[in-house]
Amino acid sequence: MDVLRPPLIRIGGRVYRKNLIQEQSFPREEEGDFCAGPGDCADEPCDAFVVEKTQRGFQCWVEVPSPLYKYIIGKKGETKKRLETETRTSISIPKPGVEGEIVITGQHRSGVVSARTRIDVLLDSFRKKQPFTHFLSFALNQPALQEKFLQFKEEVLEKCSKDHGVSSSLFQNPAKLHLTLGTLVLLNEQEIQKACDLLQRCKEDFVDQITGGQPLTVEVAGVEYMNDDPTMTDVLYAKVHMKDGSDRLQMVADQLVERFVASGLMLKEWDKVKLHATVMNTLFRKDPTEEQNNTMTGKSSFKERESFNGQNILKLFKNFYFGEVQLNSVRLSQRFSSDASGYYATSGQLCFS
Repeated sequence: MDVLRPPLIRIGGRVYRKNLIQEQSFPREEEGDFCAGPGDCADEPCDAFVVEKTQRGFQCWVEVPSPLYKYIIGKKGETKKRLETETRTSISIPKPGVEGEIVITGQHRSGVVSARTRIDVLLDSFRKKQPFTHFLSFALNQPALQEKFLQFKEEVLEKCSKDHGVSSSLFQNPAKLHLTLGTLVLLNEQEIQKACDLLQRCKEDFVDQITGGQPLTVEVAGVEYMNDDPTMTDVLYAKVHMKDGSDRLQMVADQLVERFVASGLMLKEWDKVKLHATVMNTLFRKDPTEEQNNTMTGKSSFKERESFNGQNILKLFKNFYFGEVQLNSVRLSQRFSSDASGYYATSGQLCFS
């Protein structure tokens, strides 16, 4: 790494330089991955959050979803104890499962600030390791398109079932056909509400201007594969485009993701959203209930995948027409869920009209 150009990391709206250090791995990640020297407290940033002066010293609060408490506590409380010892503070954490604020108190402001900053870094690290819970999506499960998708499935199985790895278990649930914009880790109701509120601000700030307050007419036609070798396909998807030839759908998707990334609710993965509707996926072979949005995040799956030979499918169905769809909303969809229609349960949505 060029020491004159260290990598930058973004935490809580602030940007920090990552200094060149000797990296070490620890068998118990809950026990923390930080180390402090005697004079470190005075070097921490002091204006990223509010530190209140009290009769006994100083105090600071931090909102943390309850599923992340364990990473601050550590095994047998060792992470919390070490934090308190090294920063000379006291850290009060709500009971497991109880949503609330973590309170940091200490006699010295620098110690409180140091403890808070280290907690932020610790939480940011472990949050990135959480599986996503929600995703922004355009639903493509209108009846006419579902019917065409089932026709596609029937014809593929009729003409290509002898090709290596091709079976009915590879196909998407027609009720859950969708376009994924990006994935989110939302660990409590407050974070879900924050995402819903941001969706509505996006509507007012730019979505209404792009859509003109009207649904977007989209055509779903043609199939393409994700990886480099069509004989070893993992994901086959249907392509989408605006019927009028404009780039308004792409503009809405890109600007929504940009806004969610800027808010800290979503991690930036690509320069632009790859709009695609997964129709076949080798992950479905193992678990039919698994919605595969990992193609959007670049995250690998721990499941063993058996690729299929998609050469004939790509040749025979290159221009297959799935149909025309009126897109009238962006949904905050909940992973591993279903509503009455069979689509993912919706935690919130932005409507165009």
